[in-house]
Amino acid sequence: MPRSTFFAVASSSTPGPAADLAALMLRLGLGPMVMAHGANKVWGGGKLPGTTGWFEALGLRPAWLHARLAAAVELASGALLTLGAACPLPESAVIGLMATAAATDHRGKGFFVFKGGFEYVGVVALACAALADLGHGRWSLDALVGNRRSGPLWSAAATAAGVGAAAALLKTSYRPASPEKA
Repeated sequence: MPRSTFFAVASSSTPGPAADLAALMLRLGLGPMVMAHGANKVWGGGKLPGTTGWFEALGLRPAWLHARLAAAVELASGALLTLGAACPLPESAVIGLMATAAATDHRGKGFFVFKGGFEYVGVVALACAALADLGHGRWSLDALVGNRRSGPLWSAAATAAGVGAAAALLKTSYRPASPEKA
């Protein structure tokens, strides 16, 4: 490929059919999965009281509020991802959720998810950052309404906002039990 053609392709702001398909696959993989996690917090085995108890054990205070907020954010951001709406807001929300999970439930457990590590939440967060860069594609609600918010700067903004929100939540609401009480 001639050098001038490479730079023209690399700087193009109009994704092609392959990018549209990739965005659709990412959205259809991430969105329903995130919604399923939110639904499980509300209607799963322990329902909201079980989720509240889990969040209490993690050290999120007040646990009843964080259980409901996490479920609502997962349900809403998952739906927006699935439909391809409001890029990069749902990506930012999921990045924030995953950063919070990494700092609470997965903290100090290494990499592998089967040992409780951050592998899963890391991959989900990175996939959302990639989707914010890629955009939701032409088979999305964003395409219908003309939302063109995607690209490296939007991905960086979504990541910064998600990690920043997680940091603020942890600073104000994370109070794990001391080791001698655990």
